[in-house]
Amino acid sequence: MDLTDLLSAFVMGLVEGLTEFLPISSTGHLILLGELIGFEGPPGKAFEISIQLGAILAVMLIYFQKLLGLATGMWRAGPERFYVINLALAFIPAMVIGLLFHKTITELLFSPWVVSIALILGGIAIILIERARPDPSIHSVPEIGPLAALLVGCGQALAMIPGTSRSGATIITALLLGVDRKTAAEFSFVLAIPTMLAATAYSLLKARNELASDDLGQIAVGFVTAFVVAFFTVRWVLSVIGRIGFTPFGWYRIAVGSLMLAFLILR
Repeated sequence: MDLTDLLSAFVMGLVEGLTEFLPISSTGHLILLGELIGFEGPPGKAFEISIQLGAILAVMLIYFQKLLGLATGMWRAGPERFYVINLALAFIPAMVIGLLFHKTITELLFSPWVVSIALILGGIAIILIERARPDPSIHSVPEIGPLAALLVGCGQALAMIPGTSRSGATIITALLLGVDRKTAAEFSFVLAIPTMLAATAYSLLKARNELASDDLGQIAVGFVTAFVVAFFTVRWVLSVIGRIGFTPFGWYRIAVGSLMLAFLILR
């Protein structure tokens, strides 16, 4: 492992931290970036799993007080219990589809072509939905009903297609259901914790015998970078999303997807 490997790990961690909780698809960006720079990290997707875990821990730190309140308050009637019920219902679709089709999705859909097209289509959807969404009537996560929570979970399951964006799919689904932007973002970020922890544990279990000590340097650099960048990215999103909305991310997706399609066609 040389300096180039560590620099590549830093760049991949930077992109993971920036994109994991924005509606622009972290998986899609990592696939595209890996294609552009020829990145080959540790085997068994261990590097990608590790930097994703760094991003998850950043969100857990940001929402530590809320998570502690949910853990202690869910046992009695009140908003905390409704919050946890909504999280559980939204988690179910991705869990079921992931267990049944994870291998098939990974083998068939993880390509730069799929990512580029999904980025463009998702960008168009974000722009159209931001313009046509109903006036918000739900202003906190406990107010989201069981059916709405399950529908948000279906949106999350759709995001298993690389380039779709887990946060984008959940946020846009929530907006369509009348959830205000900041609440939609919060629900998406907190929902990411059980979803991504489950996916990370499953992937690490599969890759447990493929790691070598030489891989630890790249993993450490990528993990720390993703953690730090995700922490500041999420805090920034929560502070500005009520003002700027999600339309700028839609245009960004269209631009990146179009550029990558041009690259793939002309190379």
